[in-house]
Amino acid sequence: MSNETRAPNAPRASNDTLDYLVIGAGPAGLQLGYFLSRTGRSHLILEAGPGPGTFFRTFPRHRMLISINKKHTGWDDPELNLRMDWNSLLSDAPGLLFTRYSDRYFPVADDMVRYLADFADACDLPILYETRVTRVARDGDGDGPFQVTDERGRTYTARRLVVATGVTRPNIPPIPGIETADLYGTHPTDPRAYVDQRVLIIGKGNSAFETADNLVETAAVIHVAGPNSVRMAWRTHYVGHLRAINNGLLDTYQLKSQNALLDGDVKRVDRQADGSYLVTVSFARADEVTKDIPYDSVIVCTGFRFDAEIFEAGCRPELTIAGRFPALTPAYESVDVPDLYFAGTITQSRDFKRGTSGFIHGFRYGVRALHRVLEHRYHDTAWPSREIPADPDAMAAAVIERVNRSSALWQQFGLLGDALVLDGRGGARYLEEVPVDLEPAIEHDAAAGIFRVTLEYGPEHDKVDPFDVAVGRIRQSDAARAAEGHYLHPVVRFHPADGGPPVAHHVTENLENEWTSREVHVEPLRAFFAGHVPDRVPGHVQSP
Repeated sequence: MSNETRAPNAPRASNDTLDYLVIGAGPAGLQLGYFLSRTGRSHLILEAGPGPGTFFRTFPRHRMLISINKKHTGWDDPELNLRMDWNSLLSDAPGLLFTRYSDRYFPVADDMVRYLADFADACDLPILYETRVTRVARDGDGDGPFQVTDERGRTYTARRLVVATGVTRPNIPPIPGIETADLYGTHPTDPRAYVDQRVLIIGKGNSAFETADNLVETAAVIHVAGPNSVRMAWRTHYVGHLRAINNGLLDTYQLKSQNALLDGDVKRVDRQADGSYLVTVSFARADEVTKDIPYDSVIVCTGFRFDAEIFEAGCRPELTIAGRFPALTPAYESVDVPDLYFAGTITQSRDFKRGTSGFIHGFRYGVRALHRVLEHRYHDTAWPSREIPADPDAMAAAVIERVNRSSALWQQFGLLGDALVLDGRGGARYLEEVPVDLEPAIEHDAAAGIFRVTLEYGPEHDKVDPFDVAVGRIRQSDAARAAEGHYLHPVVRFHPADGGPPVAHHVTENLENEWTSREVHVEPLRAFFAGHVPDRVPGHVQSP
């Protein structure tokens, strides 16, 4: 008897060749399935677990998410509300918002599991559960269909493959003896297991500090060790850096409560005969002084990595960032395996430790962009766009409306941008949410150049203490110095048709992110457009 669990409309394995096969029914797989279903493309989603969101059934270990769930914004615009909703997937159904599942600002992971299951059911997505993929191969000389085999030996065939598995393997540093330590994914989470113990936590990310905070009331000593400085999310604007909700240990360290951060390399972990540990640490702050320190428990919290073991040699994707993630083109495609695409947190190599591609509130828009790439490449569907006059007033109005409302530009800052393509005949084509370095998506007549619109932080924004009143600030009414601002603000770049260097215009930052002042925001932008929009391009004739 088969243990396979099928969604109501999920087909069984067959010899039919699908347009798309998606591996993984986490948030990214479900999001892509939603878009593929809407456009009627044949596809199937394979999921190793018993239901959607297997990762969230275990992680985070202490069950509190660090993705915010801000229900009360004062806005009634659903697009604006997505700027403060970091958990919902994109759909046309108002009832399929995560904000309906929890009132907590930092919700629990069990609510995410429940939400993803309801999303899959409501969208009637074709999913095979308890179907673990063990092999990915490809017919022909690397240009035939993908052949995907599951653990029961069944094979699925697809023209394109999208991997949305997330990061499923622990990222274990090469430290002698580390295999004797506990891992973040399996260590006991009951604080009573660590009463009066000396505990070493290897790693300085959110999982490490989440684990440390859980032990503050019971452990005698907690040391958190790693070679790099702790980076605070409120300073770097990268939500994967240490979040305030997890940094309670820092208080106990600086207020002399036995706990400490060890800045240096863990050189060796030696398990003793009585089950305790002797750990060799080389300190970075003390001219590489090395010390052996005793502990009762050692927990490794050093993140995760992508698992590429299922791929046969002929279609195994190149990896990047110390082999942790697939190397991608701007179209979310493998750099060396055509028609192999990636979705979700494993696309974070695109903006690693800078942006939001590793998180739902970022990659939901990346998945939408991926779907538009697929529609454009394989189904002759143009990138969504609208025509506007190549008139400075009209262009400024269109951009101001978008930067004040778009959740995609807000969440995928610096990575997704709008594009205004000038045809040289007095018209422009306005495309939304195009990856900023994806040229092939814009197959329109750009005879007079292209304007690209993004939201971005200012130069060296991550080196400025936002709470230091002594640090100089750019006045928010000073449009002439907008490029010096550190906080998130719109940037419009003109790319000349002759391939010359782009010219940038910065719209000055605003405390409430409302770029609506005619004098400070609109008029300088209109003047920028006026300076770069020709009335006509010589030799271009208006089409009849």
